[in-house]
Amino acid sequence: MAQEYWLFGTHLHILVDEQKSNGNYDLIEGTLRKGVETPLHVHSKYSEKVYVLEGEFTIYTPSGSITVKPGESFFIPENTPHVVAAGNTEKNRALTVASPSGFAKLIRNSGTLDNGLGIPFEDPNTMERFIEFSEAIGDILLQPPGARP
Repeated sequence: MAQEYWLFGTHLHILVDEQKSNGNYDLIEGTLRKGVETPLHVHSKYSEKVYVLEGEFTIYTPSGSITVKPGESFFIPENTPHVVAAGNTEKNRALTVASPSGFAKLIRNSGTLDNGLGIPFEDPNTMERFIEFSEAIGDILLQPPGARP
């Protein structure tokens, strides 16, 4: 079963989910276009590790910001407010490990299944589903994109 989705213009490929890992972790490959960033948010039920494959990402936390380049990673502990922002290259790609599982469920339930054309596609109800499932997995949106901790 294909597990590739679009969520807010970001292509997400679920490589391992709660079913394959017995709920221990999710492994997600994400490709973000230049300048795309998450809203300021916190995961109250899982930690996150971002490993950059291509391009770069700047991660903002209350401790400051760090730019992570290919071959480097950054760990975001549970309950840490953060923003993940794609770099200035056209294609920024990273692996994310969320432990325990939760992130894959959010993607499956709020994202739009990839149609195989490589073109972002969003269902008009994406935001409603995203808010609903974020709450269900313990993700808390603190501010819109552009805000920093």
